[in-house]
Amino acid sequence: MRKIPWRKVAVVAVVVPMLALSACSSSGGRPAASAAAGGSGGQVATTPGIKIALITHAAPGDTFWDIVRKGAQEAAVKDNVDLLYTSDPDGGRQAQLVQQAIDQKVAGIAVTLAKPDALKDVLKKAEAAGIPVVSLNSGEDVFKSVGAFTHFGSDENIAGAAVGTRLAAEGVRHPVCVIQEQGNVALEARCAGVKTKVPGTEILYVQGTDMTQVASTVTAKLQSTPGADAIIGLGAPFTATIVKAVDSLNLAGKVKVASFDLSGALIQSIIDGKVQFTVDQQPWLQGYDSIDALWQNYRGGFKVGGGLPVLTGPAIIDKSNATAVLKFAQEGIR
Repeated sequence: MRKIPWRKVAVVAVVVPMLALSACSSSGGRPAASAAAGGSGGQVATTPGIKIALITHAAPGDTFWDIVRKGAQEAAVKDNVDLLYTSDPDGGRQAQLVQQAIDQKVAGIAVTLAKPDALKDVLKKAEAAGIPVVSLNSGEDVFKSVGAFTHFGSDENIAGAAVGTRLAAEGVRHPVCVIQEQGNVALEARCAGVKTKVPGTEILYVQGTDMTQVASTVTAKLQSTPGADAIIGLGAPFTATIVKAVDSLNLAGKVKVASFDLSGALIQSIIDGKVQFTVDQQPWLQGYDSIDALWQNYRGGFKVGGGLPVLTGPAIIDKSNATAVLKFAQEGIR
């Protein structure tokens, strides 16, 4: 798969106002960093200031979304955009957040499509109101049908197949693929992709908002499935919990651990040999490119992607390149 080239953007120190909505709003497991934290000063776009809404299905505690949001904030500073960020893992409540953005007459909407059926009607309202929409992270196969002009993310079936190919080459025959949010089309696609390469793949559903439940469910599954030879986490926080469960059962070395997505802690686990590899979809790019694409559309009517999704992954991170990526993860952009 091709990877989208990117460049560092200098920013000025300004505060990005956030949208105060009544529904759940989350940036993940840690407070959002200043958009200018990594900048060294520079020129803000001279176009008039506009409001753009970024509405995701982030669940509390999932640090993946901190990285998405950080990329979006950096683009917002550069583009003279007032970024309005909200999130809710429930599809119906996420749709309500989209409606509130429409009511606020934003200049653009960037939205994740983990549960597209819950969002299709309200996104048609955005289209009717003349508000351009892009999707990110989830929804690469449905973005056109809901009116988005492009999508930024990884093809999750391809990403899953990449994991399956890697595991099959290592002799794995019975992996357990752990889905932390049932009904999330992107997560389901990842495990389906794994299964195309390793037919013995089994899916385990856990409640991603409760790490205690994740740990107990994974532990029980490994205890009752002696033939399991690998277990796959679909996000860095969940993989960390899976590693602890594997260690608690003295299965390290017997059950391989693979993952999707990144964090500094996960990269260190790869370096330490506790996790074999992870698949990075480069979420910072998803956030940055989504906001920048909407600004470009405002600036000149440009439509990035030419009607096709813009792929930000997959990229395999293993021991061979983990050390090089670690410094970027510590900066919060990988």
